Amino acid sequence: MKTNVIPIRSDLAGKDKALREAEKFAEYNDLTGKNSMHLRLLTEETLSMVHGIVSDFQGKLWFESLDMTDSILCRICVSANKDVDMKQEEQLLSVSTSGKNVRAKGIMGKIREMFRVSMQCSADGTYSGSAMQDSWYRMGTHYDPMAYNSALTDGYWSLQRYRENIQSNEESEEEWDELEKSIVGKLADEVKVGLLSGLAEVIIEKKFMK
Repeated sequence: MKTNVIPIRSDLAGKDKALREAEKFAEYNDLTGKNSMHLRLLTEETLSMVHGIVSDFQGKLWFESLDMTDSILCRICVSANKDVDMKQEEQLLSVSTSGKNVRAKGIMGKIREMFRVSMQCSADGTYSGSAMQDSWYRMGTHYDPMAYNSALTDGYWSLQRYRENIQSNEESEEEWDELEKSIVGKLADEVKVGLLSGLAEVIIEKKFMK
């Protein structure tokens, strides 16, 4: 099933409505106790990710579920139009109190940064400068993110693949520690960041056992 689509903004407009939708979604899928709490935590983390991406950010959030044999696959989905002129917009969450840009910190900070720069792509999938490459490739994406398609098959960044890569890389102790401290890193089974022809999209997946 798919819930209502909730408009969300960087100033947290839509947050309360999104959290109420998460509660209704949990009830519909019989998620109670710890499962319901985990869904809320993941929703809150998703909302905090988009908070302040750019001062006039507008996106959409919704929930999807797929009833499987022994579990329910739940998705928290966020999409935004790729129409943000980042040359004119400089207010980012990664700007420190000193007013200087700093490297995105934490796994959700880096996911947010990938999502933010993905909105710079034109409708034909082209982009300029190194911001896109830096944010995607820093997260272990070694193919062209422009290969993304609506089936979410190959051309997207995957938390699961990222987790596997840093677990097998002896030089990734800092990244692994960062992942272990993240709520999303602990609770989510998968996070996908991808590009459609006119959209940037983040999907957070969690399986709940019946």
